[in-house]
Amino acid sequence: MNVLIVGGGKVVYFLCRAFISKGYSLTIVNRDSAECAWLARRLKAVIVHGDGTDLQILEECGAERCDAILAVTGHDQDNLAICQQARIRFNVQRTLAMVNDPDNEEVFRKLGVSAAFSTTRIITSLIEQRTGFEDIINLVPLEEGKVNLTEVVLRDISPVAGRALSDIALPENSLIAIVTRNGSPIIPRGGTVLAAGDRLVVITLPENMGRVIKLLTGGR
Repeated sequence: MNVLIVGGGKVVYFLCRAFISKGYSLTIVNRDSAECAWLARRLKAVIVHGDGTDLQILEECGAERCDAILAVTGHDQDNLAICQQARIRFNVQRTLAMVNDPDNEEVFRKLGVSAAFSTTRIITSLIEQRTGFEDIINLVPLEEGKVNLTEVVLRDISPVAGRALSDIALPENSLIAIVTRNGSPIIPRGGTVLAAGDRLVVITLPENMGRVIKLLTGGR
């Protein structure tokens, strides 16, 4: 997969490291020459010093050949411009943008960005759940933020540990999709008994996620 990333900082570095481990071909556009040099020494990627909102820069980086473009600068207006230009001028079907102001998420989607994600909203959601951060491994918004996919670790104090799935009254529009136990995934059925140490992949709607997490972890 060919991926073009516009932005900088440790977020970009660690994202790229993860993508490279999956065999992706990466191009990074960054305005800071010193940071470009730093990234070039540490990553097997094409590093371009320039402004990612510039059409010529995007063209020179081969935007038309990219499978996805990810805009993670510190400015929402730049991230929006990058994604719109990638879609309209270069026909890139998968455009992803970091949104610094969570109020802009819906605006970005309406303006054609494939996926807009707000770290502010994700962290706020975790805090509002009033549960231990260590109990939640991943939180991924899907379907333009209308569905959440969350991985939860069951501790000894979990009120559902030792209970069969059929005996657990999950809120409506929620589902335990996968149970991973001792490194082996299980597709659970009603008779599956949950145990401390299990990792659960849970699908919920945003409005009931807090109740589901509270039920599974015992958080207040």
